[in-house]
Amino acid sequence: MTSSLFFPSPLLSSKPNHLQQFQLKPQFLHLRNNPQLSTFRRSSQSLEQQGPVSVVDFEDLLEKDWSFLDSFQQQPNITNRIITSGEVTKSSRVLVSIGTEGFVTQLVGNDSSKCECLLVVHDSIFVLAGIKELYDGVKCWQGEIVNVPEKWGPFDVVFLWFLPGLPFKLIQILGALTERCSPGARLIISHPHGREGLERQRQEYPDVVVSDLPDKIALEKVSDDHSFQIKEFVDQPDFYLAVLKFGRD
Repeated sequence: MTSSLFFPSPLLSSKPNHLQQFQLKPQFLHLRNNPQLSTFRRSSQSLEQQGPVSVVDFEDLLEKDWSFLDSFQQQPNITNRIITSGEVTKSSRVLVSIGTEGFVTQLVGNDSSKCECLLVVHDSIFVLAGIKELYDGVKCWQGEIVNVPEKWGPFDVVFLWFLPGLPFKLIQILGALTERCSPGARLIISHPHGREGLERQRQEYPDVVVSDLPDKIALEKVSDDHSFQIKEFVDQPDFYLAVLKFGRD
């Protein structure tokens, strides 16, 4: 069975296993290279002349189910503590990796101009489409944190909202971020449910939880090698937070 992508878009669900058919505005999403999606993107460039875009096989867009991350928003006070540690201002350029609608909502509130630029990076086009539907001023890019284009940087604040979902070693991630962060930038690595919560998620979603949270010794080593300083580190069973600053004092 196939599903079609049409223009314009209604409200979207970010839960791919519940979707039968959906619509979105592709020109507002930056998609990584994919033969089917590239055809979709090219077709969308002159939609006013062409009408409905090309049909895309729904099976080609099936992806991981990230909906379990919605449970993070059941603890808004903890999320606020994580956001506060980023020290976001109106002049900040902010990068969020594997963000959720709930996290973006709490980050920007009712004001998408709360920072100069907010870029959400995610592997899921469904999650990004949901965020874009709610916040048109937020930039969304489908791809990996290590490949973020230079044009949106340099970033003053980076939130690695769900590091264990990234299929890269910490040394690779920090190595890439040294090329994308401004001097003094703050890097926030967090997990609202800590290691205990992460292990439960690993058991239930082994295809999504593909890495781990670094302990302090490992984090110190990688951070020092890439000119990051640890400013705060909390590693409790039910809460994890590491705040790093780029550059030397």
